[in-house]
Amino acid sequence: QVQLQESGPGLVKPSQTLSLTCTVSGGSITASYYYWSWIRQPPGKGLEWIGYITSSGSTTYSPSLKSRTSISRDTSKKQFTLQLSSVTPEDTAVYYCARDNRRPKQADLSRADFRSWGQGTQVTVSS
Repeated sequence: QVQLQESGPGLVKPSQTLSLTCTVSGGSITASYYYWSWIRQPPGKGLEWIGYITSSGSTTYSPSLKSRTSISRDTSKKQFTLQLSSVTPEDTAVYYCARDNRRPKQADLSRADFRSWGQGTQVTVSS
């Protein structure tokens, strides 16, 4: 079974770049038919899909965040990363990585939309 774990700084200053890494174990990030997503949940709000990278390396981002988002991967380390630039306090959230074999929907997300989840990591944007 696949396991995912997020890591990165828990505090980021406004205008800087948020950078997180998802480390995968028990699976391959190059295996076919998988979408590797970043998702976040701001305090008191629902899940928000950020974007995904496929097993072949193609990326798709939420339109509202596309201009600030970059997802990449390192297959040798079995990791994929999220970079979110020009952050503001509105970007404060718990950030998750997740995997599913279905193309993610971009609205009204629930935990059931992804079969594998990391535990999540809190990121606070503050000076």
